[in-house]
Amino acid sequence: MLLSEMKEGQTGNIKSIAGNGALHRRILEMGILKGSEVHIEKYAPLKDPLELIVKGCHISLRVEEASLITVDNVK
Repeated sequence: MLLSEMKEGQTGNIKSIAGNGALHRRILEMGILKGSEVHIEKYAPLKDPLELIVKGCHISLRVEEASLITVDNVK
């Protein structure tokens, strides 16, 4: 499942991060790493961006960026 397909309140583990270059590096620098637990806190009113909680930090990502991240064990 892609991170962008998760609903508010769901939690999962990051399986892989696609892409390359500056965007891939930026995602990794924010602490979004393979194996990390991610929780969808909320979506903005127009569904873009979304707010995540990763390692206790609140992070906002555009839906386009979230579609590069694959998640498993979604609860």
